[in-house]
Amino acid sequence: MSAPVYGPSDQEAIALLTQAVSLYSPSGQEQDVVRFLVAEMGRFGLDAYVDGVGNAVGHLGDGPREIVLLGHIDTVPGYIPVRREGDLLYGRGTVDAKGPFATFIIAAARLLAARTASGAPSNTRVTLIGAVEEEAATSAGAYYAAQRYRPTCCVIGEPSGWHRIALGYKGRLLVDYELERPMSHTAGQERGACEQAVDFWLQLSRWAEQYNQDKEQRFDSLDPSLRAISSSDDGFRERVEMTIGLRLPLGLDVEALKAEMERWRDDARLTHHAYEQPFRADKRNPLTSAFLAAIRAEGGRAAFVFKTGTSDMNVVGPAWGCPIVAYGPGDSTLDHTPEEHISVTEYLQAIRVLTDVLSRLD
Repeated sequence: MSAPVYGPSDQEAIALLTQAVSLYSPSGQEQDVVRFLVAEMGRFGLDAYVDGVGNAVGHLGDGPREIVLLGHIDTVPGYIPVRREGDLLYGRGTVDAKGPFATFIIAAARLLAARTASGAPSNTRVTLIGAVEEEAATSAGAYYAAQRYRPTCCVIGEPSGWHRIALGYKGRLLVDYELERPMSHTAGQERGACEQAVDFWLQLSRWAEQYNQDKEQRFDSLDPSLRAISSSDDGFRERVEMTIGLRLPLGLDVEALKAEMERWRDDARLTHHAYEQPFRADKRNPLTSAFLAAIRAEGGRAAFVFKTGTSDMNVVGPAWGCPIVAYGPGDSTLDHTPEEHISVTEYLQAIRVLTDVLSRLD
């Protein structure tokens, strides 16, 4: 016989996620969904409030040990009408990453209800943080949390699939390229500003290809992407602006790469910003053991994965130095896409897994 379920029902879990994704919350516009999530955490019995930077925070329990469940509740721009088609729930944030944070809330509420029903004491405090601005270069919510908590272990809310555990994320560096120069005739031999910008991009691409020659795993490669390029002129001077994104692997000498880019830039001005160092967590600790056991108990075969993007793990992992994983329902290939959706069945499975994990750690 399966164990009894305490706390919010599956229908309440589905309603929570549906309402959360109905509230449009691109980075910098999270206030409505933050207020809703704080109210819902309070309704489920958590001590909930909005912190100094705008994060939705909830606590339950007390004691010398603390588990932090950190997920972001902002999204990329682009509203997707919320609809249910069979087992699939469509909406911006269902996967990235309101689905994982709703998983946190329901699992924590069920843990609280089970504690109350059993009357057993606990020496573990569970803290939920619905972080703002993760999809922006600022990562303001995570940086604020990194300075105010020192947890025993941490779970980052990101889509991994209900039976997979993410242990690492690549780093990031953004490069802004700006070049302004006098106009030249297109029939002449002098290269124009746009051509110089393209030359810079090709130099960087070739350098990355050479760096990646002996790399067998995508997690170990340097991945440049041309985010934007535009040009203009007033008849006397021409100007080109370009933004390049770099996904950084562990072991890359970032300063050496910056020095190479300085050599290629000619008269252009380079600005580096939004740097996040790559991070890889340990896979042998009580947190990963609890996840492996909980996934097996749900009938799954657990797998560890490493992500080629970034997450708030890049911010808090180095700062906290504790056991840390990323976990949450959803297919991460749907992140930022017009067809973002989640399987409700998988969402409910992830809630059961995380509730089990919290129980084991408790």
